Amino acid sequence: MTLLAHDRYCDEIAHQVTLLRSVVTSGADLSGTVPTCPDWSLEDLVRHMGGALRWVEFIVRTRAEEEVPEERVPGLAGPGTRGDAAVLDAWLAESGEQVVAALREAGPDTKVWSWEGILNSGFWARRMTHEITVHRADATLAAGLPYEVAPDVAADAIDEWLEIVEFVQRTAPHDAARELRGPGRSIHLHATDTGPGLNAEWLIELTEDGVTWRRGHEKATVALRGPLTSVLLAFYRRLPLDAPELELLGERELLEFWLERATFG
Repeated sequence: MTLLAHDRYCDEIAHQVTLLRSVVTSGADLSGTVPTCPDWSLEDLVRHMGGALRWVEFIVRTRAEEEVPEERVPGLAGPGTRGDAAVLDAWLAESGEQVVAALREAGPDTKVWSWEGILNSGFWARRMTHEITVHRADATLAAGLPYEVAPDVAADAIDEWLEIVEFVQRTAPHDAARELRGPGRSIHLHATDTGPGLNAEWLIELTEDGVTWRRGHEKATVALRGPLTSVLLAFYRRLPLDAPELELLGERELLEFWLERATFG
């Protein structure tokens, strides 16, 4: 599958950080629970995201060859004071600036450690783009704010998630992913608001050998149709399948089965 350009990922991380910062400074209750991540408050979520950006910055900047313990990363935990939107915003801004600078300096092909076996900085540019894209959805939903994402980024986020499912099936056969097997079952995702150039449709087949997938319009056991952003959020379990903008055709149980088990990454 064709990836986005490295500079596109770097630009998008910077853009998503700006948008997440706007949630922090919107007056939203930082102590309020995030419905899609109920173990976190809004501030917890922002600290998690900023910390992840700093962790990746450290990995890329130091050309790490193995996993880096979080305690080695300066400033990862965030500001000592809680509940101060201005302080949290400044820390998040700095986190974003640092990781984007490190990724741009490294380019896509610098060798660094990663957990998926793609040992280059390009992996982290893509991974952080989609990590913050989805967690910004968590934050905006918690704050009651509107959410949208560029079509090329949304489509690539679905591609990447499917690649993660494939990776987990290959490397962790005793994970819940092992249940995503079996003949004659398939899922079709269909974005209804994009042009043919993007080809924002997917066929996911659950075979005896594991999950396979490809872009395209094909019949399936169950189909999920709707605007691309809504399909993305439903596929990441951030939007209920009965959301009014979505249409579900066929065996709903199969899609629910998938969503219950594809929760790693």
